[in-house]
Amino acid sequence: MSSAQDPFYIVKEEIQESIDKLQSTFHQWERISSDYGEKVRLAKELQASCESIEWQVDELDKVIGVASRDPSWYGMNETELEKRRRWTSTARTKVGNVKKAVLAGKELNGTGPASASGMRRELMRMPNSHQAATSNHYAAQGNDDFVQSESDRQTLLIKQQDDELDELSASVIRIGSVGLTIHDELLAQERIIDELGTEMDSTSNRLDFVQKKVGMVMKKAGVKGQMMMILFLVVLFIILFVLVFLT
Repeated sequence: MSSAQDPFYIVKEEIQESIDKLQSTFHQWERISSDYGEKVRLAKELQASCESIEWQVDELDKVIGVASRDPSWYGMNETELEKRRRWTSTARTKVGNVKKAVLAGKELNGTGPASASGMRRELMRMPNSHQAATSNHYAAQGNDDFVQSESDRQTLLIKQQDDELDELSASVIRIGSVGLTIHDELLAQERIIDELGTEMDSTSNRLDFVQKKVGMVMKKAGVKGQMMMILFLVVLFIILFVLVFLT
């Protein structure tokens, strides 16, 4: 999955934009020296942004934890997981530094215990509901997109596996059919060989019988008879040769 399509990077960009805005507001807060009311307002805004970003980073860490159980299933490796963990750790450190600086700054800017206590109460008030709701909405939407994307990917993988199993089943059926055909052919050839062996045995028996008969005739005919028979066979051979090759 490319970075442009990976829900992690979509949520990461949104969080990074929030961190950039947080740091910009923090620098603005640092430059204020005389307007106590504006400094308190920005401190409240910074605290609300820090809590919202921390919540989003925590949710992103949970998603990374789920993916780390079986990285190959989500198309990732340990290098990619470690890269994502480093980014969330860096993001959490940046937000934590801003949060600590704001909490430390409120003590330094106070004129006494009453002022510090008042600023503490201002900072500890609930963050702006619209900003928190908007941040939570973007985070939840990013998580939903990530979960939906992984669900679609798992469905596609299951469908591909089903298709591969169907192809494998069809291949097994074809191989079985070829095996049956080969078996039938072997049986047919075995029958032919058996018939040929039977015919060869029969021919051999007949040839032995003829040879015995010829031996008996040659024995009864004597030398003169054998010479006459040989002469007769030579004449018969010449006649057959003439008839076959010269006519």
